[in-house]
Amino acid sequence: MASIVIGGSTLKLLFQTICGGACSSAHDPTTVEWYLIFTFAAVLLAQLPNLNSIAGVSLVGAVTAVGYCTNIWAVSVAEGRMPGVSYDPATMPSSEKHPSTVPMWKGVKFAYALIAMCIFPLAIGGYWAYGQLIPQGGMLPALFAYHGQDTSRFILGLTSFFVVVNAVSSFQLYAMPTFDQMESMVVTRLKGPCPWWIRASLRVGFGFACFFVAVAMPFLGSMAGLIGGIALPVTLAYPCFMWLNVKKPTKYSKMWILNWVLGVFGLALSGALIAAGVYVVIDTGVKASFFKPI
Repeated sequence: MASIVIGGSTLKLLFQTICGGACSSAHDPTTVEWYLIFTFAAVLLAQLPNLNSIAGVSLVGAVTAVGYCTNIWAVSVAEGRMPGVSYDPATMPSSEKHPSTVPMWKGVKFAYALIAMCIFPLAIGGYWAYGQLIPQGGMLPALFAYHGQDTSRFILGLTSFFVVVNAVSSFQLYAMPTFDQMESMVVTRLKGPCPWWIRASLRVGFGFACFFVAVAMPFLGSMAGLIGGIALPVTLAYPCFMWLNVKKPTKYSKMWILNWVLGVFGLALSGALIAAGVYVVIDTGVKASFFKPI
């Protein structure tokens, strides 16, 4: 759903950037129609059978992620800080109202090194450039809002294109486990291989179910912190506890202690993120605009 919202919205930005002032706004596709266009592209790519077959898609997604992160923070820093920027939100508010293998390990380290190279400059450069002025949608809307007039259309269009390609790639990676689960249920029921037409139908149905939810509840993005905190243990805690359960290392050995520490730390981090997400929802509220994506 997040991929559809991000991809569809960015497709709209890409279209507006390419057209400039030459397009008639009266005949422009609506936000829902952009979501639909993105969903068609994602569903078409989702017909690839398994994770091995989308390795190239994953690579393209990683390359475009590096590209758009670099473009956004580089332009933001190069253009300088916005006038009137304040960094007060970084302080704690105080008032009466708000008193399996070595290669895999190398791959993980390399992947997270790339993530750090993208995310840390994006966060630091974006915060330096915009401070409290950053809009709710994040860095990409800030780039267009504050530098859309003084940045080349090529850079803006390329950045939007990278975001769209990355969103299409991410949809496949996040949806593939669900596809596998649905198809394994079909295999169990039929006691044979899953026919191609059933596989295609399941994937198309799942894609458009996500499209429906994205259109029906476009405000889910404002609850991203809370939802992310709830899902965080799947990445940061459960793998450690699963490894302990499967491998059963000696109690108080180095690996036993390491996995317990990492697992508990992941749960604590998730709890902190959930608390922060709840605070943000209570403080700013949620505008529940059903079937009205902006």
